[in-house]
Amino acid sequence: MKNQILNIEGMTCAACAKAVERTSKRVDGVIEANVNFASEKLSLTYDETKVKLEDVQKSIEKAGYKALVESTTKTLSIEGMTCAACAKAVERVCKRLDGVIEANVNFASEKLNITFEPAKIRLIEIKNAVEKSGYKLVEESTVDLHKEKKEEERKLLWKKFVVSAIFTVPLLYISMGHMLGFPIPSILHPTMHPKNFAVIQFLLVLPVVIIGNKFYKIGFKALLRKEPNMDSLIAIGTLAAFLYGMFAIYKIFAGEVQYANNLYFESAGVILTLITLGKYLETVTKGKTSEAIKKLMGLAPKTARILKEDNEVEIPIDEVEVQDIIIVKPGERLPVDGIVMEGITSIDESMLTGESIPVEKNIGDKVIGGSINKNGFIKYKATRVGKDTALAQIIKLVEEAQGSKAPIAKMADIIAGYFVPVVITLALLAAIGWKIYGESNVFALTIFISVLVIACPCALGLATPTAIMVGTGKGAEYGVLIKSGEALETAHRIETVVFDKTGTITEGKPKVTDIITSEGISEEYLLQIAASGEKGSEHPLGEAIVKQGEEKELEFKMVEKFEAIPGQGIKAFIEEKKVLLGNKKLMSENNIDLKEFGEISNRLAEEGKTPMYVALEDKLAGIIAVADTVKENSKNAIEKLHKMGIEVVMITGDNKRTAEAIGRQVGIDRVLAEVLPEDKAKEVKKLQSEGKKVAMVGDGINDAPALAQADVGIAIGSGTDVAMESADIVLMKSDLMDVGTAIQLSKKTIRNIKENLFWAFGYNTIGIPVAMGFLHIFGGPLLNPMIGAAAMSFSSVSVLLNALRLKTFRPN
Repeated sequence: MKNQILNIEGMTCAACAKAVERTSKRVDGVIEANVNFASEKLSLTYDETKVKLEDVQKSIEKAGYKALVESTTKTLSIEGMTCAACAKAVERVCKRLDGVIEANVNFASEKLNITFEPAKIRLIEIKNAVEKSGYKLVEESTVDLHKEKKEEERKLLWKKFVVSAIFTVPLLYISMGHMLGFPIPSILHPTMHPKNFAVIQFLLVLPVVIIGNKFYKIGFKALLRKEPNMDSLIAIGTLAAFLYGMFAIYKIFAGEVQYANNLYFESAGVILTLITLGKYLETVTKGKTSEAIKKLMGLAPKTARILKEDNEVEIPIDEVEVQDIIIVKPGERLPVDGIVMEGITSIDESMLTGESIPVEKNIGDKVIGGSINKNGFIKYKATRVGKDTALAQIIKLVEEAQGSKAPIAKMADIIAGYFVPVVITLALLAAIGWKIYGESNVFALTIFISVLVIACPCALGLATPTAIMVGTGKGAEYGVLIKSGEALETAHRIETVVFDKTGTITEGKPKVTDIITSEGISEEYLLQIAASGEKGSEHPLGEAIVKQGEEKELEFKMVEKFEAIPGQGIKAFIEEKKVLLGNKKLMSENNIDLKEFGEISNRLAEEGKTPMYVALEDKLAGIIAVADTVKENSKNAIEKLHKMGIEVVMITGDNKRTAEAIGRQVGIDRVLAEVLPEDKAKEVKKLQSEGKKVAMVGDGINDAPALAQADVGIAIGSGTDVAMESADIVLMKSDLMDVGTAIQLSKKTIRNIKENLFWAFGYNTIGIPVAMGFLHIFGGPLLNPMIGAAAMSFSSVSVLLNALRLKTFRPN
């Protein structure tokens, strides 16, 4: 199974997006295809054994669109070439590499122009491959083709609008001025010189029609493919007006001068001009919806300073390799992820985690690429480079989320798919109906054009993806990574939040607080035995005992056999003695009598400490109590959820008394204690069986099944990769306050989507009947096609502007 994001070119409305989706899904081997009309991207999941990406691209091309892989073009100088055969050799080497789309070598200028997929191959890999064949590549320039194309498209639309407006304004004045009492030269007056009046309008509208030729090309092509789109509506409407105007000129020249009052050139000109303006405003506002991604992409510096043979060398970021030693001075951005080897500093990670306070970094601490070194000089070893860095992963997550669909979008998609054919049918029926009713050809034509130009599937198609793009981008700003549109939608319906205890509500760094021993056993010996046994364990409670042993500088004894018993503890043999260390369950299963310390263990548990029993040769030797401190914000986060009307549950493998003590401390509603790791998912399922939408918050490997089972899985950013992979939402700064932020953001985004859909549906529900002449039946006015065109443009822009309001989101 392979996932691929493709840039789609040639789409003009939501109907186009639906056509691309349909075409992709028809290809055998394609499992899922989602088009985001706002970002013009296709998110594709396909079976590589059944279909090649090229086949999907070809079928999309046949449907009249272009599907392009996200690519980068670079120009590199080549050193070491001596003849044309060398140039061919370099080309061959590059083209063989997986991820290289195009490679052209100019032997005369000694330049390689190469286009490749950064998601598949890094520049350093291309350089290494060329170097192996005996040549050397030196970087010159980088071009973001997609960004350049978008910028060119924006500029071209503005030029088209300005030139169209230059011809349309005098056209409108000449055609309508005499009706409004404006002064018009007698040579252009319809009653005095009808021929002049008609011809000058034709000459003014002709350049506007030529400038808007793209509407006709795309619109009629889509119509011939039986997949009409918004351009089809504009093309039919304006061409009808233009052709009727030419018919009127013919009649005027034939002597029927009354046709001077039936010219429709100004409608065609104004409609095309207004729609072009609408398209321009749409591209500008669309660009703003993906600003969060652009900000993130701009975080990574272009170069890195590395230590090479005791010298500082500045190299392109693509050439940084794992294990390189990187030097960062105060005020500079870190190029890649790594571990501090030398120096002390504080680092601003706010753009990545949303955490505004700089984080202190010492030797051995992890650092993130894209963050800012505030005041110290550090050297650090690169651990993750290229597409493996945290920043690259965040960009990938946000891009995937923006390319995914929320379930709420499906209804709008279905309607958008049928929208244009229904509108064309309604326009024809309305025009024919009024003609049969006895109205003139001009009246029927007005109705026909008005219905076509007021209908707008774009507003429907933009309603959901724009809000999701802004919402997920805003989440990323606050360190809340929402991995899909579905997660964003589901989060607003959450009624119960389940928190794992260790490492989520608590710090996950327990400390030994009490050591109680049986008669004849010293505290030192009990700790020595327990620490020796736990040396092989990875459990946080075991680590606390080992740490205490190390602090007391105890000698660790040799462990002959070791067995970790999930959810219970450990069994080991030390100095040929059987040692059991764990909870009450482990002791009762091995028939160890606990009466001696019954009251003590209860007291410890009520204090929020976890009693760990130690048994030697099947006899209780003592208790080592371990306490895990509650995270600073846990109580506030739970209060925040309570204010939102959400029930809070805590799940833990800890004993009931300890769990309840911590639950009381932070205000938990329900405590599920003594739950084995493998049973956490079952407990989540039980809560779901009560008919509740459940979110699970966790950080460890043993939380992964529960995160996957929950309606929304929320992983703490400091947790394991497995937990983050299984989750739907990742909290980058490991702050539980962000659980509430994620739910609030979801509620705001879904409300925004509903507002957008209401506006889009409402606009069309009111606009189309008015255009069909329903008000006219009861003596009301007819809708002028020019007003319809203005309303159509405004509907898309208003939906985009409403989505952009999400940028003002601030968590409570």
